[in-house]
Amino acid sequence: MPSPIRIISSMATKQVLAELVAEFRKSSPQEVVLESVGGVDAAKRVQAGEAFDIVVLAANAIESLTKDGKIVAGSRVDLAKSGVSIAVRSGTPHPDVGSEDAVKRAVLAAPTVSYSTGPSGVHLVKLFESWGIADEIKPRIVQAPPGVPVGSLVAKGEVALGFQQLSELVHLAGIDVLGPLPDAIQIITTFSAGLAATSAQPEAVRELLAFMVAPASVEAKLRNGVEPA
Repeated sequence: MPSPIRIISSMATKQVLAELVAEFRKSSPQEVVLESVGGVDAAKRVQAGEAFDIVVLAANAIESLTKDGKIVAGSRVDLAKSGVSIAVRSGTPHPDVGSEDAVKRAVLAAPTVSYSTGPSGVHLVKLFESWGIADEIKPRIVQAPPGVPVGSLVAKGEVALGFQQLSELVHLAGIDVLGPLPDAIQIITTFSAGLAATSAQPEAVRELLAFMVAPASVEAKLRNGVEPA
């Protein structure tokens, strides 16, 4: 009996990977174990040498881990692209977010604003700085801890306006997704997978990676708020 394929991923790809793994298992006896945590924590664990077979993170994180010898060179495949969306608690007013100026007004008007520790959060910090409002809104910022969906804070009423990858908002109850960031300020993150250097079953891993980027994977990706890469 082959050992389970161990996957570690960031939260942004948790839902789509779970669906793809379930589809893969229908035609394969290969067991697969998926663990999704905050991207920063996932990268630290891989960097520390914890044994995994597949690592799924933002493309730049995969490249960094490859340079450090933690991901097998040449094994990277791009799985999905994801943009940032905006959410409010269900039943609360929907501010206009249809333009850059409208989003800025919504942020300034919100009593609390939240983003993640991932690529979208890094982008938003820079955006607020470029608008010249970072210091003004700093007391109202609630950064979601690694692995905690921004949308869950919005749903509980702890945050008025939340920003995160659509894939992390799309299935959450208790929130309304207002829409994506306007094109002028949108950031698209590519999420990639790589064969971990600690893997003892590279052939099985490559088979699963090929399945995850095959044309048949497209519908699952769209259902889960991401697009094929």
